[in-house]
Amino acid sequence: MRNVYPVFFTKTNDNVLVEVPDLDILTEGKDMNDAIDMARDAIELKCVSMEDEKEDIPNPSNIGDLNVNNGTFAEEGETIISFVDIDSTEYRRKIDTKTVRRNVALPSWLNYEADQAGVNVSRILQEALMSTLKLERRM
Repeated sequence: MRNVYPVFFTKTNDNVLVEVPDLDILTEGKDMNDAIDMARDAIELKCVSMEDEKEDIPNPSNIGDLNVNNGTFAEEGETIISFVDIDSTEYRRKIDTKTVRRNVALPSWLNYEADQAGVNVSRILQEALMSTLKLERRM
C-alpha cells in the first residue's frame, strides 16, 4: 500500500517531535531529516502490523481539517504540518527477510536429477517465483 500522511513536526531546542494524528503515532528525530525518516518508518511499521492483523488502515486526513494547536506537542515548540509518503509493500520486503519452509512435491525422477546435478532446488524455486511474479531480489 502506498499513501501520503500528514505529520506534525515540532521543533524543540533538542530535537524534532513527531506526531501522526491519523495513526496515533508519536516519535522523534534528532533533526528534521531524521524526524522524517522516523515518521516514515513508524507509519510503515504500523501499517504493516495493521495489515497483518487484518485491521482497516485509516485514510489520511485532509490537511485543511488538521490544527497544529491541537497536537500532542503544541506546547513544546513551533509545529508545522508536512506530508510523509509511505510504501508498506516495500517496507515489508526490507524487514521481512526470514525464510519459510514450504513443502514442494516433485516427481522422484526430477528430484534425483536435481540431486545428481548438485542443483539448489530452493534457489531455483525462488528465482522462478520472482520471475513469474515480476519481482526483483531484495537484500
